Amino acid sequence: MAIKMKSVVTYRATASCPTHARTEIPVRDLNVVIDEPEERGGTNLGPTPTEAAMTALIACTNVIGHKNAHRLGIDLGEISIDANCQFDRRGVLMQEEIDVPFPEMTITVNCNSPASQEELTLVGQETAKYCAIAKLFEAAGTDLTVNWVKSN
Repeated sequence: MAIKMKSVVTYRATASCPTHARTEIPVRDLNVVIDEPEERGGTNLGPTPTEAAMTALIACTNVIGHKNAHRLGIDLGEISIDANCQFDRRGVLMQEEIDVPFPEMTITVNCNSPASQEELTLVGQETAKYCAIAKLFEAAGTDLTVNWVKSN
């Protein structure tokens, strides 16, 4: 008998906040730590909240990109992902409310792959449809550009 996966699930988390800068969040069997660097009063045990947002986009692009490539029968080979992110710090510095804290982001997915550039572009188009974190940034008003490029 096939098991049908739920389409919508509920995530829950309860974080402990041992300092003003560090947040410890149990997720599955992991303990995620979000922290500030020492120069901002943190203990530097993890990325800042805004760094975690950017790295989540990179990771989502990787995961969903590979799922789409597999579905399409395209070999991505070895990939690396570069991110260039504008972050308007006026909000976190309490200078003024900012509607779009990440006004512009460019992600470049470098593929050392036997696939053609056209195939990589197709993977990118499909990934844009399904990457939840990219959708969050775009809905928030970020001008997001994701380039899939053949690097060999």
